Amino acid sequence: MATADENEADAFRDECGVFGIFGKTDAASIVTLGLHALQHRGQEAAGIVSYDEGHFYIERHVGLIGDTFTKPSVMARLPGSRAIGHTRYSTTGGEGLRNVQPLFAEYEGGGFAIAHNGNLTNALTVQKTLQKRGAIFSSTSDTETFLHLIAMSEKSGFLERFIDAIKQVEGAYSLVGLSEKKMIGARDPLGIRPLVLGDLDGAYILASETCALDIIGARYVRDVKAGEVVVITNKGVESHFPFENTPSRFCIFEYVYFARPDSNLEGRNVYEARKRIGEELARENPVDADLIVPVPDSGVPAAIGYSQESGIPFELGIIRNHYVGRTFIQPTQSIRHMGVKLKHNPNRKMIEGKRVILVDDSIVRGTTSQKIVQLVRDAGAKEVHMRIASPPTMSPCFYGVDTPEKAKLLASRMSVAEMADFIKVDSLSFLTIDGLYRAVNVAQRDTECPQFCDACFTGEYPTRLTDQEGISNVRSLSLLASNG
Repeated sequence: MATADENEADAFRDECGVFGIFGKTDAASIVTLGLHALQHRGQEAAGIVSYDEGHFYIERHVGLIGDTFTKPSVMARLPGSRAIGHTRYSTTGGEGLRNVQPLFAEYEGGGFAIAHNGNLTNALTVQKTLQKRGAIFSSTSDTETFLHLIAMSEKSGFLERFIDAIKQVEGAYSLVGLSEKKMIGARDPLGIRPLVLGDLDGAYILASETCALDIIGARYVRDVKAGEVVVITNKGVESHFPFENTPSRFCIFEYVYFARPDSNLEGRNVYEARKRIGEELARENPVDADLIVPVPDSGVPAAIGYSQESGIPFELGIIRNHYVGRTFIQPTQSIRHMGVKLKHNPNRKMIEGKRVILVDDSIVRGTTSQKIVQLVRDAGAKEVHMRIASPPTMSPCFYGVDTPEKAKLLASRMSVAEMADFIKVDSLSFLTIDGLYRAVNVAQRDTECPQFCDACFTGEYPTRLTDQEGISNVRSLSLLASNG
């Protein structure tokens, strides 16, 4: 008997979200609200660590934030005026409570908790070295690598140990850490994953996205810079820049799909960027049609932009059921065959007899797109065209996003014409990489040093893939739990 929606495998898994606050009564309750706003970045598990009067308190649970952290009995176990939290999605092999973050450890100098959004591309290599030195890992998460590197550092102060640790890792990370006296935030030298600084009545906040500040009425201060280490204490905020200054390579797919549309990242509003993506898509790939229909929900802003640029009416021709969870039980063979209908239902009155343009954010394996197209045809569409608000996804992500291996990405083994035939559309077109850059207000992609990480579209990875060297067509750190 199937225990999960069969279509979940045909999508990018959302990343993880981090949130921390320093200097506010009932800090854990505020973290809970922040994690609610970041729930889209991970729906598998969540955790909160708080600190109060010389003690750390830890709650980590499988499931959504609201499943556990709205219970008074749980929140009563998280006292204190400082806390950090994490909402998580893991890759294959990483499930289980032992991998739920924040992770916590006691050192010679005290306790430290850490939450991580990203993925280390040399974690296996570093862990093998640490194990030879006697380290014993209690999880399969690459985040634990930071804890061991800090513990084994020969530097004197805690901040120096922390910086020594992050200098030994490669890949993507936005970190929020909590010690007895400080909260620490850090981004990798290329700034691949997001992290913002906020203020709530004098209490400082670190969060993955600005939407988490909005939910608690906090003020956005600024983005934590690429390669920056932010130290928050009772005295305020200190900034440290331990790396050589290098051009940022922020993940461009945050604008396409991952971030919430009401967030502002790296000076850009996500919703506006997605509308401009749709406008660029319409200019690059026009087609005569009667109706623009978004594939909900991620295709909506781009579909609005496409409609406004093309003049073709926008309609909600597909309605999404938001109450079908990832663990939906499909008890019979006939129900399993319903597949995509569990989440999507055609608005037949809008579609019947029309030439329809479907707008979606991406195509991964193609099986869900195939079923969506058939759904629209069964509703009586005269023609079905598909426009994708990103370039073809050619390569897996190794920076905290769970994507299929390269051979299972449809665009890596088929031409656009072959893909159109596979998903059975009358036409199929993708946004170009230059069009995507224009949509995020970058006039032209620098081919020598791209302004963003766009490796999933181009195969040009901005860091070494140490754990992957010499291995072809494998999953990202398949033995480790991705932290999104």
